[in-house]
Amino acid sequence: MKRILAILVEDRPGVLTRVSGLFSRRGYNIQNIAVGPTTEPGISRMTVTVEADPNTVEQIVKQLNKLVNVLKVSDLTDENSVERELMLIKVKAEPGRRSEIQQMAATFRAKIVDISPDSMIIEVTGEERKLQAFLLMMQEFGIKEIVSTGSVSLLRGSKVTRDLRA
Repeated sequence: MKRILAILVEDRPGVLTRVSGLFSRRGYNIQNIAVGPTTEPGISRMTVTVEADPNTVEQIVKQLNKLVNVLKVSDLTDENSVERELMLIKVKAEPGRRSEIQQMAATFRAKIVDISPDSMIIEVTGEERKLQAFLLMMQEFGIKEIVSTGSVSLLRGSKVTRDLRA
C-alpha cells in the first residue's frame, strides 16, 4: 500500500542522505521524495512516498525519529489531505496533430509550456491517477521524455504539520 510521510527536518547538509540511507539500509524503497523549505527558517519538509504496510511504516517512523536532525514524522496516508504531483511530458508533435494534443491537454487542465518544430512539452499537475491517465492518452502521440516531482501533500483545513520542539 502506498504511504505518504511528511518529515520535518533541520535544513542542514547531509540530512537528506541520512534519511534516504535509513530507508536503503533497511531494504525499504522510496517511490518518490520531494524536499523544500517551510515557513520556519532552518526547517525543511520532506514528503516521502513508500510502498509498505502499516506495521512497516510504524517501524520506519520509529527509526526516523531516532535521527538527530529529524524533528517530526507524520503519516499522512489516512489523513484528510490534498496531494499533488507535477509532471513534464515531452511528446512528438507533428504539425497536423498539434491541435489534437492541445485539446487533450485542455481536457486534463494541462499547460503547453514549450513548442518546437517536432515536439511539445506539457505540464500537468494532479493526483497520480490523473497523471497516469494523461500519460496513457499521450502514448498515441509518442512520448519522448518524462520527468516528475513526486507527490507533495498538505493536511486540509486548519491542521498543519509542525515542529514539536517546545
